[in-house]
Amino acid sequence: MNGSLRSIDRAQPVSVPVDEAFAFFADVSSLEAITPPWLRFRILTPQPIVLCEGALIDYRLALHGAPLRWRTRIERWEPGQCFVDTQIDGPFARWEHTHTFEWQPGGTLIRDHVDYRMPLRAVGWLAHRLVIGRDLERIFDYRRDAIARMLGGGQGQYRCA
Repeated sequence: MNGSLRSIDRAQPVSVPVDEAFAFFADVSSLEAITPPWLRFRILTPQPIVLCEGALIDYRLALHGAPLRWRTRIERWEPGQCFVDTQIDGPFARWEHTHTFEWQPGGTLIRDHVDYRMPLRAVGWLAHRLVIGRDLERIFDYRRDAIARMLGGGQGQYRCA
């Protein structure tokens, strides 16, 4: 049985136009650049990868030294506005990441919303409490800082629940 649904919400202003911000995220190789090096993250799917609805992407990473494979599918693809990737194979019972891009004076507001569920209710709850929740915050903090360096702009805000 699966644990409870959790979420992460982040919003970050960047100083590039919406089309440029979206193009940055549409280039799958950017994902390696905004992922912390301690995860040893690598894209396994041969590149270039054309993102569109239904696209599959395979990754490899290590969490606390444990090797993991992850496969996502692009469920929704609206160029210049949003896209949604979901885990179809990986460490979570559920992972759905919605990326939205909104015009704002001086650039773009990038929003991330992730709904996720840990596997195995009691074990998942304990793992989230002790490790995974903090790991996800650190990962998204690294991502925020990397995006600010690459696209300019502020530090943004977030909420993990």
